[in-house]
Amino acid sequence: MAPVVIVHDYAHVNGGASLVALSSAAGLARRGQEVHLFSAVGPVDKKLAGTPNLTVHCLGMGDLLGESSRLRAFTQGLWNRHARRSFAALLDSLLPEQPVVHFHLWYKALSSSVVAEAVRRGLKTVLTLHDYTAACPNGTFYSFPEGSICRRKPMGASCLLTHCDARMPAHKAWRLLRTVVQDTAGRIPRDIGNFVFVSDFSRSIIEPHLPKGARCQTVGNPVDVPRMEPAPVADGSDALFVGRLSAEKGAILFAKAAGLAGVRPVFIGDGQLKEAVQAANPSAVLKGWLPRDEVFGAMRKSRCLVLPSLWYETQGLVVAEAAALGVPAVVPDSSAAREMVVDGVTGHWFSGGDVQDLARRLSLLKDPAHAEAMGQAAYRRFWDNPMTLDRHLDSLERLYSGLQESTTHAHR
Repeated sequence: MAPVVIVHDYAHVNGGASLVALSSAAGLARRGQEVHLFSAVGPVDKKLAGTPNLTVHCLGMGDLLGESSRLRAFTQGLWNRHARRSFAALLDSLLPEQPVVHFHLWYKALSSSVVAEAVRRGLKTVLTLHDYTAACPNGTFYSFPEGSICRRKPMGASCLLTHCDARMPAHKAWRLLRTVVQDTAGRIPRDIGNFVFVSDFSRSIIEPHLPKGARCQTVGNPVDVPRMEPAPVADGSDALFVGRLSAEKGAILFAKAAGLAGVRPVFIGDGQLKEAVQAANPSAVLKGWLPRDEVFGAMRKSRCLVLPSLWYETQGLVVAEAAALGVPAVVPDSSAAREMVVDGVTGHWFSGGDVQDLARRLSLLKDPAHAEAMGQAAYRRFWDNPMTLDRHLDSLERLYSGLQESTTHAHR
C-alpha cells in the first residue's frame, strides 16, 4: 500500500485526539506500513522514537495559545504559510507515490493551509472529526455565555450575531473569519473525500453539515487499558472526574451535585475553573493532571466515574476506560458518552445540565451492592467486545485499502 501521512498539530500526547493520532501512526508502522507523522508542536513523544517504518516530521512551532505574539497567533491560525511549505516539501519527497493523507487536529497550530495543499494535489484525504470544528466556528455546538448546547445554524445569521465564545466577542469574530478561510481557501469540509466519526452520536450531529456524496464511516477510538480483575468499587466512596476544568465539561455542575448527594468529588485535571470548583464544593479533591497509570489507579479506588459534560462531546473515551476497569459511569443523556453506558445496567444517565438529577444518580451509587453490580456489568460488556488498538487499525487499513483500490480502478 502507498505511504500514509498522518497530520496532527502535536507530536506528543496532550489529550484524547493526540493519543489516537499517535497510537494509530505507531501501530500502522509496526504492522509494516510506511507512515509519516507531520506535526507542528513538539516535543516528539519518546515512545515514537525507533519505531520502524515511522518518520516524524515536527516543525518545532508553538500552538496558538502558547504564541506570545497575538498578531502571529492571529495570522498563523488563519493560514500557516510555513506549515504549508513544509508539508508540500514532505509530499514532494514521496513522489511518485500518492499517499493517503489522514488529518486529525489541524487548527491549533497547522491551520487549514495543509489540508488545502493535499486537496490541491488531488490526494486521497481522510479527516477524523474529533470535535465539530469542520462545521461550528467554536468547534463545540455550545454557547459558553449561555451555558447550554447551541442549535443555531453554523454561519447562519443567528450564529453570526451571537457571542458564543468562551472569550471576548473579538475572539468569536476571529473564529468566524477562520471558518470562512477554512471553507474557501482551506477547502474544509467541501473537498474532503472521507470522514471518520468517533461515535454514531457525533455523526448524527455533524453529518448534515458535510458535503453530500462524501464517504463517511464510524471508527471508535481505541482504548488502551490492561485487562485485570474488576475494580473493587464497593470499597470505594469517591466519585471521580477526569478532564479539563472548563465550563463545557461540567466541572462545577458535578461539584455542586456531589455536595447535594453527600459524595466526595475527586478531580483529575486542571483548568481555569479550578478555584470555582473548590468554591462550589470545599470538600472537592483536586489532584491536577496525573500520568495515565495513576489515573487508572484512581479509577480503581473510586465508586464511579462521572462525565458531566454540558456539550455534546464526540465520544468521551474516559467512560470506556472506566468500563474496562470495572467502574460504572454517570453520564448526561445529551452527550455522546451515553453510547457507552447502558442506563441502569452499567451506569446511569442523568438529564443533561440538571444538577438535581445528577445528585439523584450519585445517591443511588452510594449503595455498595448497586455500584458493584454495575461495575461488573460494565466490565463484562467492555471485554465481550473490547475497543482495542488492533480493531481500530483494522478499520483504518480497510479504509485506506478501499481508497487505494478506487484510485487503481480510476486509472484503468
